[in-house]
Amino acid sequence: MTLNELRYVVTLAQEQHFGRAAEKCFVSQPTLSIAVKKLEDELNIILFERSRNQVTLTPAGQAIVNQAQKVLNEARTIKELAQAGQDQLSVPLRVGAILTVGPYLFPYCIPQLREVAPKMPLVIEENYTANLRRQLRDGKLDVIIVALPFNEPDTITLPLYDEDFMLVAPSQHELAERETIDPNELRNETLLFLGDGHCFKDQVIESHPVFRDKYEQRDHAMVAGEGSSIETLRHMVASGMGLTVLPASAASVSQYQPGFLAAKPFVSPRPKRTVAMAYRASFTRPEAIEALKKAILQCPIQR
Repeated sequence: MTLNELRYVVTLAQEQHFGRAAEKCFVSQPTLSIAVKKLEDELNIILFERSRNQVTLTPAGQAIVNQAQKVLNEARTIKELAQAGQDQLSVPLRVGAILTVGPYLFPYCIPQLREVAPKMPLVIEENYTANLRRQLRDGKLDVIIVALPFNEPDTITLPLYDEDFMLVAPSQHELAERETIDPNELRNETLLFLGDGHCFKDQVIESHPVFRDKYEQRDHAMVAGEGSSIETLRHMVASGMGLTVLPASAASVSQYQPGFLAAKPFVSPRPKRTVAMAYRASFTRPEAIEALKKAILQCPIQR
């Protein structure tokens, strides 16, 4: 068996479709099919159940694919060890970030990183926490930027900074005149939340009892649809649908003409989240991790 064959079966298990798996592996479908069949013949075991529209793992195939993923990770570690013997800051770093951090952090972080590590470009993935966790575990990402709590075996998690939450409201709303907002004043207001799958929704709910009550009881609360984003919530507020809570780095109202939206801080103790970076304990480029951390901490973003 070869590493390519192992990569093919792992990708096929993920995609559950020969055509999509072949595209991901940059080979033709016949090439991938022949390689998978060759490996099955060599192991004398059926790895996949095949139908017209789907490919699914057999129980034995699942065990083989799990081990294949470990082998591929170890092979990647060998390459990383070789790179570590060279300049750790001269090869790309694969960075993932949750959707409510990446778009607002990277415009500030990347210029800072160019100062700290000018020869180290970033391969960037913005996604949900669950997907980033899986890609970190599978070795597809080197480091991810998430919000705490985050627990994953054999992973080092470093808190980076605390980020306050802010209320975003139409400028004509009476709360827009306040210097600070008490969350209890929102009990009778319509509050907009992100939909399921967004960890930021959970962060808001956990940050204050009023937010939890409104969400759980659906009392003057509206949950945005699938595929929604922070920008979706901002646009809904601008349209007059209600109010929302956003992280400080994303609470800017400059996208709209002056006098249209207002972003207001909460009273102390302010609802907030802790942003952190996580990477595999076995990752062999500590200088790259340190450079990214330094660049992030130097970012002139509102927190």
